[in-house]
Amino acid sequence: MPRFVLASASPARLTTLRNAGLDPEVVVSGVDEEQVVGLAPAALAQRLAEMKCDAVAPSIDAGVPVLGCDSVLELDGEALGKPGVPEVARERWRAMRGRTGVLHTGHCLRIAGTEQVATATASTVVHFADLDDAEIDAYVATGEPLQVAGAFTLDSLGGAFVTGIEGDPHNVVGVSLPLLRDLCAAVGVRWTDLWVR
Repeated sequence: MPRFVLASASPARLTTLRNAGLDPEVVVSGVDEEQVVGLAPAALAQRLAEMKCDAVAPSIDAGVPVLGCDSVLELDGEALGKPGVPEVARERWRAMRGRTGVLHTGHCLRIAGTEQVATATASTVVHFADLDDAEIDAYVATGEPLQVAGAFTLDSLGGAFVTGIEGDPHNVVGVSLPLLRDLCAAVGVRWTDLWVR
């Protein structure tokens, strides 16, 4: 039986959790992230995290913690998810360069087969470098920004384009470890018991 299930296809979330001592089983939710509209950025991230968790938890053995997460970048009050195509990523970076955004990650932790659930959103301020057009084109050409919230990473090629953050750096990668520890406590799971020895 798995000790922990991650209801997310994000390789960065999986790597972050593994580096923190967990060994999650990945079960992708299949939730269509485009179906939720009309919510403020933080609320959108939280709702999508809950939908992912709720989609996966019924298929998991009772007693296993299931984590759903979703991230969006807020810029000028707008929620920016995954750009998907180079044209959108390029446009996003032209709007973001030299500016500051807020990366919101919604978290939903549910103990499968029970009513135990804890939810919260972590928000981290992100300061972007003032990239020139050639740098933007080169970054977009790598493909990295196409499938990540806000069209950037902190832990890979995009890290050079983030001049500073205020808050939890893990949250920018896709899962806030301090927040997740608190959510575990809220549903009666000791964080250190999840470590794989």
